[in-house]
Amino acid sequence: MAHLKAVQGRKAPATPPSRPLGLPGIAALALLLAGLGWLAGMVSLVQAALLLVGSGLGVVLYHAAFGFTSGWRRMIVERRGRGLRAQMLLLAVAVVLFFPPLASGTLFGHPVHGFVSPIGVSVVAGAFMFGLGMQLGGGCASGTLFTAGGGNARMVITLVFFIIGSVLATIHFDWWMSLPALAPVSLPETMGSANGIFLSLALFGVIALATLWLEKRRHGSVEASGGVLPSDRSRWLRGPWPLLLGALALALLNFATLALAGRPWGITSAFALWGAKGAAMIGFDPGSWAYWQDAGRAASLKEGIDHDVTSVMNIGIVLGAMVAASLAGRFAPNFRIPLRSVAAAVIGGLLLGYGARIAFGCNIGAYFSGIASGSLHGWVWMVFAFAGNMLGVRLRPFFFRAPYRPAVKGC
Repeated sequence: MAHLKAVQGRKAPATPPSRPLGLPGIAALALLLAGLGWLAGMVSLVQAALLLVGSGLGVVLYHAAFGFTSGWRRMIVERRGRGLRAQMLLLAVAVVLFFPPLASGTLFGHPVHGFVSPIGVSVVAGAFMFGLGMQLGGGCASGTLFTAGGGNARMVITLVFFIIGSVLATIHFDWWMSLPALAPVSLPETMGSANGIFLSLALFGVIALATLWLEKRRHGSVEASGGVLPSDRSRWLRGPWPLLLGALALALLNFATLALAGRPWGITSAFALWGAKGAAMIGFDPGSWAYWQDAGRAASLKEGIDHDVTSVMNIGIVLGAMVAASLAGRFAPNFRIPLRSVAAAVIGGLLLGYGARIAFGCNIGAYFSGIASGSLHGWVWMVFAFAGNMLGVRLRPFFFRAPYRPAVKGC
């Protein structure tokens, strides 16, 4: 990852000149402003605020290069745990913020609820598929959005097949739901807020200590955390940002989502919705599929995507990442993609989309927001998604003959 490095004994390099926003950045900013105006006038001020939160997420993800996929891959392949430790910090801050309002059911006087889902065969299978797809597709759900927005043409392929895989999963959704499963379990509800926070923080600490032990055993020392704040003001605009700062900012923006939307941040339900709307345009009837018989989903299928919280935030992530990439001077799509890399993007995208739907979420909805909601389903998802990543890193050499260097770092 591209992070600030302290070099002792050397004179600090001169501050590079600020870069202009560029045409892609101007276009993204114009679309963002137009979207804010449309949503504020035609939908609601809350929906406009959620678009702004989404754009903030896109900027943070890009500038901090916060990739769940790369963090897990480096732990598996290199025994470098900085990325995984940053994820533990992300989750620790989130549970401290989330558990009290979720236990009471209200936040700032408004009702809130978490993402708490059953634990069953579909979660195990879906999380494993998603983990495998992360390494083949080159990113997770958030990674796919921010890298595509940042100018990675290959990740656009992953995103297209992510959507297709999501639609396929909705066709089979009722079959997966018929398989054995345990009832949902929420730590704040069953243990209380304080006990749930204590247990969660203890588990995060154990995982962080395990990464330190494994890293020291392999390398004899621990990689720097990259936690130095930028001293150059222009760096706040053009990046890069410290990884730990990114973790803190993502946790706070997820909390803002909870306050505004009444539920945490999610991503992949919108992909199923976009795909279903696309399927309807070419003659299919997704409304007849069991997945869309749910009242809330049926309403989303009938409404425009500007009324869907997840869709609006996803669009914000893409636009925010595009602005960030333009400010960094790195928005330069490369359309010369090796055939095997295209194949990996197709297969990975399908696995990501299908796995996310049947596992009740992705690295954001199930892992980040699930664990932040106190759902045991989120912990089960993490274990089996990590196992899928372990298989994925073994398959990567077939698809990526040269060392993999993503166009947007962090994925």
